[in-house]
Amino acid sequence: MTLRERAARTRSLPPLGGDAPGLLLAAVGVAAAIAVHAAVPAVPELTAAVVLGMAVAHLPGLRPVVRGVARPGLSTAGKRLMRLGIVLLGLKLSLDDVLGLGWATVAMVLTVVAATFAGTLWLGRRLGLPGDQSLLVATGYSICGASAIGAVSQAAGSEEEDVASSVALVTLCGTLAIAVLPLLQHPLGLGEIEFGRWVGASVHDVGQVVATAQTGGPGALREAVLVKLMRVMLLAPLVAGVAVVARRNARGAAAGGASADGADGVAKSGNRPPIVPLFVAGFLVMIVLRTTGVLPERALTLAGDAQELLLAAALFGLGSAVHLPTMVRTGGRLALLGLGSWVVVAGVSYAGVLITT
Repeated sequence: MTLRERAARTRSLPPLGGDAPGLLLAAVGVAAAIAVHAAVPAVPELTAAVVLGMAVAHLPGLRPVVRGVARPGLSTAGKRLMRLGIVLLGLKLSLDDVLGLGWATVAMVLTVVAATFAGTLWLGRRLGLPGDQSLLVATGYSICGASAIGAVSQAAGSEEEDVASSVALVTLCGTLAIAVLPLLQHPLGLGEIEFGRWVGASVHDVGQVVATAQTGGPGALREAVLVKLMRVMLLAPLVAGVAVVARRNARGAAAGGASADGADGVAKSGNRPPIVPLFVAGFLVMIVLRTTGVLPERALTLAGDAQELLLAAALFGLGSAVHLPTMVRTGGRLALLGLGSWVVVAGVSYAGVLITT
C-alpha cells in the first residue's frame, strides 16, 4: 500500500481519535530519544528515535499495539509531522550565508549531489532492489538523510516499508560516519577548514554532520554546517523533479486505464501529485523569511527545537514500520548499495574539497 493510499484510508477515520494512541506512543518515543541523547551526547536524537522505533516494533509485548491500534497515528507521524519538520528546516537556511562560501564551493556541492544521486540510483537498479528503495537511498545520501527521504517519498507515493528500510540504512551509515570520518582527517591530510567541508559534503543528516565536524574544531563545525545546508537547499528542486516524473507516470497509467476501462481510467488522472508539494513551498518560504532577517533569534531557536521534535516523532513512526524479516531478504543488496553510495559521496566530496580549497 502506498503512502497516498494510506492517507486516503486515514482520512476516513476520525481526525484525532484514530491517531491518538500512535501519536502518544510517538511522543513517548521522542522523550526516550531525548533521554538517550542526554545520556550519550554522541548519539543524535534523530538517530535514537529511528532505533527506538525499530525496537518498539519488534518487542513481543508491544508488537501487536504498534501494528494494530497505534499504526494510524504512527503513520500520521511519519507523514504529516515529517512535512511540518521539513517546512521548519527552511529556517536554518540563509541564502547570504550559503552564497558566502563562494561559487567554487557551490559547484562542488552540486557535483557531489548529482554524482551521488545518479550513481546510487544506477547501482540500486543494477542490484534489483524492489520498489522505490534505490530512489530513496539515493536521495538520503545525496541531500539530507531521513528528512530528504521523507520528502521525496511523499512526492513519489512510495510504500511505507520502502521508506522505513531506506531510513534505517541511511541512519546507520550516517551514525557510523560520526566514528569513522574523524579517524581519517589526519591520514588524508585535511586541515580544519577542509575537514569541515568534507564532512558537510559527505555526511547525511544535519545532526550527524554536527556530531562529526565538532571533533575538528569550531572552524570545521562552521564550514560543515554551511556546506551541509547548501545541500539541504537542493531538496526543493529534487522533490519537484520527482513530482514531475510521478505526474508523467500517473498520466501514462491513466491513459492506459482509459483505453482499457473507459471513464474509470480518466478518473484516475486526477490523482497526479502537484509539481511543487505544499510542504516544499513552505520550506522555500521559510528560507526567504530567514534570509530577510526579520525573525528574532529567540523565534529561530524555538523553531529549531520544534523542528527537532517533529522530525524525531516522524522518524520514530518510520522506524516502527521497519519489518526486519523483510529487510533480511534484501539486506545484502541494500547493504551493498549503502556501502557503494558511501564510497561515492565520500570520494567525490574529498576530491571536490581538495580542488576548491
